[in-house]
Amino acid sequence: MDHFDYGSLGEEKKVNKKKIIICVIIALVIIALITVGTLYVVREDFRNWVDVHILQKEVTQDDVSTIEFNSDANVEICAYDRYIGILSKNSFNIYNSAGKEEKTLEVPINDVIFNSSGRFLGIAEKGGQSIYLISGQDIAWENKIEGSITNIVVNKNGYMAVVISDTSYKTVVSVYNQTGKELFKIFLASTKVTDVSISNDNKYLALAEVDTSSSVIQSNVKIVSIENAQTDVDNSVTYIFNADQNKLLTSIAYQDKDRLICMYDDSICSIHNEQSTEILNFADKKVAFSSIKLNNCIATVEEKSSGLFTADSELMVINTATLKENLYTVHDVAKEVHSYGDIVGLNLGAELHFINTNGWLVKRYVANQEISNFVFSDSIAGIIYRDKIDVLSL
Repeated sequence: MDHFDYGSLGEEKKVNKKKIIICVIIALVIIALITVGTLYVVREDFRNWVDVHILQKEVTQDDVSTIEFNSDANVEICAYDRYIGILSKNSFNIYNSAGKEEKTLEVPINDVIFNSSGRFLGIAEKGGQSIYLISGQDIAWENKIEGSITNIVVNKNGYMAVVISDTSYKTVVSVYNQTGKELFKIFLASTKVTDVSISNDNKYLALAEVDTSSSVIQSNVKIVSIENAQTDVDNSVTYIFNADQNKLLTSIAYQDKDRLICMYDDSICSIHNEQSTEILNFADKKVAFSSIKLNNCIATVEEKSSGLFTADSELMVINTATLKENLYTVHDVAKEVHSYGDIVGLNLGAELHFINTNGWLVKRYVANQEISNFVFSDSIAGIIYRDKIDVLSL
């Protein structure tokens, strides 16, 4: 007769009990996570509680680092990369997220234009001739141009387009690479350039042209091959899109895969593979703010009545590739809206909300006083007061 080991059976049963307990615990954790996640999405009061007490997305004015400056001096402030920059008395002072000064650069400019992308910051003298490109904490190059600078745009690789007026032409656009070499100039005899953009792969320059010389407004988008323009600028235009008459083209921005987003006074469209597609028409909506200066997204803020004397601000972010919409609603009227990279900033007076392009709150800043101005990049924000800047990490 075979011997049966009862001890082995007992051990096996114990092991099975442990497995069952572990599976039950895992199942309960999964159910709890799903429940919490669902409540976070659908319940605004629960989401606010989690944002404040668990995720610590809310900070007050008393909790942040501060940069002080002389309020009597002519001060220009920007945010780029991981830094806050203050230009005053020909010095550009660079501060980190702790409010500590890291470097000072000599930049003799007063009336300034800032434009940044990633670690690159373009600085130009508005109505003047001086231009600079900052890379991180250093001056990559500087130059002087003929005419008066009206605008600059920098892409993520450090290529810069400079829009120039007060020459024998209506507008001149000059393009530089990241080392400061001028690649080419484009001369426009009769049209005004309202905006420019350089593609992320450095292949194309887009010009937003507006002709107001006749009784009707004619807006055009002109796309130039940067490679071809370096050898034959007159034959470098690869595509021209003519908008309907009296549509005012106000802004353009390249996004990934050479998709060019165009904002008009009543709509936003995308130009891709020489095809124009309308993404959003807000002619019949009460849109207070709109922006196309985001990574692969556009954003609008629409005011919607919530009572007899109250209104909500509804931020809608649309992915320009998938057309997916994400909404974020605040129960107040937005006084100022800015966008950069993957973040939209809403100024509600005594609060700042920074929302990512997925429609989720990144950080909420609560002030003790009215907020008049703010600047930010993907990772840092500066809230500007009369003689100080509150610094916030995003």
